[in-house]
Amino acid sequence: MLLTEQLAKLSGSDWSPFFAAETAKPYFSDLDAFVTRACKEHTVYPAPENIFAAFRACPLQQVRVIILGQDPYHEPGQAMGLSFSVPDDCKTPPSLKNIFKELDAESGLAGLRHNDLTPWAQQGVLLLNTVLTVERGAAFSHAGQGWETFTRAALEYAAEKGQAPLAAVLWGKPAQKYASIFRQAAHRRPVLILESAHPSPLSAYRGFFGSAPFGKVNAFLQEHGEPPIRWQS
Repeated sequence: MLLTEQLAKLSGSDWSPFFAAETAKPYFSDLDAFVTRACKEHTVYPAPENIFAAFRACPLQQVRVIILGQDPYHEPGQAMGLSFSVPDDCKTPPSLKNIFKELDAESGLAGLRHNDLTPWAQQGVLLLNTVLTVERGAAFSHAGQGWETFTRAALEYAAEKGQAPLAAVLWGKPAQKYASIFRQAAHRRPVLILESAHPSPLSAYRGFFGSAPFGKVNAFLQEHGEPPIRWQS
């Protein structure tokens, strides 16, 4: 099965106990069968080797911030397995453009801009979507197939196993459904939960712009002895 094969390539990761536990559950077998079949019958994004890229880019013990998206970009050349991120040679999608606008408004300057957010992940920002695959041209087409169960389990695992202060950035209602995970984790580690509208053009003016998430995250991290994230990369 496609998903099991891809997770096997991450066997040396500190996420491995989580992967082993989830792949043994019945829901994951159904999810794996669905994605395997979908990849044979349709064009699915991201490429198989990037479905779990968020975990490869950000080891468990480095997770300090979680930015939760919805599902991968569904047009060619965009999805790379990290929420909101696209390759540098790809046109900046509207949501990512709005993220950069808010970042620039907070900092008062326009930084060197990379569409590829891997530098964020390498600093401990887990860029995860609630659904990890999508059919070309059909947003949220793989919702309701088991990915949400996997994502919830991953977030619970990250919230409970890590030791560092943790900031959860939840943009939009689908992401905010997971807020309770972080509230429950607050009994054992410092936790910051930031909820606002999604950066999509449809909702950015309803509370995303002006929410100042990047400065709030860094102030929280520094308050608890952690270095800030270099967002302007």
